[in-house]
Amino acid sequence: MKELFPPAVTGRVVRAFSALAFVLLLSTASAIAQDTPQEEVPAPIFQEMMIKSALMTFNDANITGNYTVLQESLAKPFRDQYSADKLKEVFKPFADNHIFINAIVVAKPVLTEPARIDERGALLLHGYFDVSEVSRVTFALDYLISEGVWKVINIQVKVGKPGAN
Repeated sequence: MKELFPPAVTGRVVRAFSALAFVLLLSTASAIAQDTPQEEVPAPIFQEMMIKSALMTFNDANITGNYTVLQESLAKPFRDQYSADKLKEVFKPFADNHIFINAIVVAKPVLTEPARIDERGALLLHGYFDVSEVSRVTFALDYLISEGVWKVINIQVKVGKPGAN
């Protein structure tokens, strides 16, 4: 298993933080969708929670080989297009190479462009996490309002050396 942080850092504390972040995201994402117009970009703290929640759900799918929760967390148009089996096939290189990105929960995301809403109404959150001197997790996450909350419509993840991806 290739982990980005030593086991001492990625143990119970990381799992607890991940679960807490996901619970906080679910409760605050619902509040965001109800209290702010759909065309507004969420505040940076909510962007960070959205990014980490999506990526940790992705990470958990790769660890367990069960892509059902990831598939169910997606925006309806994405969910309709990609079954859990199709997601498993698409992200097979992560699982096969034991690439786990759990270290992102203790890192701060760096957006490579300002968060914005495009012509489709999609919220674009693109950036990276430098999780160590030798590891960078680069992401491109696009969200649409689906079932009243921002949900992922596109997910791209790369892991490499800082500056390489």
